[in-house]
Amino acid sequence: MSRPPVNPAEQPDPGPEDATPAGRNKTGAGRPPGVYVIAAVAGLEALALAGSGVALTFAAFTQPSLSLAGTVFLIVLVFALAAGLAAVSVNAFKGFRWTRSAAFVWQLLMVAIAVSALLNGSAVTGLALLIPALAVIYYLFTPKVVAFSLRTGGERPLL
Repeated sequence: MSRPPVNPAEQPDPGPEDATPAGRNKTGAGRPPGVYVIAAVAGLEALALAGSGVALTFAAFTQPSLSLAGTVFLIVLVFALAAGLAAVSVNAFKGFRWTRSAAFVWQLLMVAIAVSALLNGSAVTGLALLIPALAVIYYLFTPKVVAFSLRTGGERPLL
């Protein structure tokens, strides 16, 4: 008599196969310093975006607007970007590999804004945007950060 096929979704979760503590990979090495820099800069940028969203919301109620729909769209967009960047920060700290590409694209945008600010004579603003962005871009491609963010089959599930 043949057994019915087994549905993997109905099976209990076996749990992590290796009991490595959080922040450690299979070799036992902890998080590289670059991971802390990436997570901190992305987190601070997310907080800055959230603060800008609060300021835009306050301005929407206190100042006249040419387009209510445009104002609401801008507020929602800024808060969505802040939430996305916060997710990048948290998950980069955890070691998810998808965060490297998201952080890289955001930092390229920051470099473009910083160069524009520098060319327009705002040296302080330009450097405040440029230096952290370049640090994150540098650390995103260091071998230790890349190795930390690569997951293999024996570790925790990705999703």
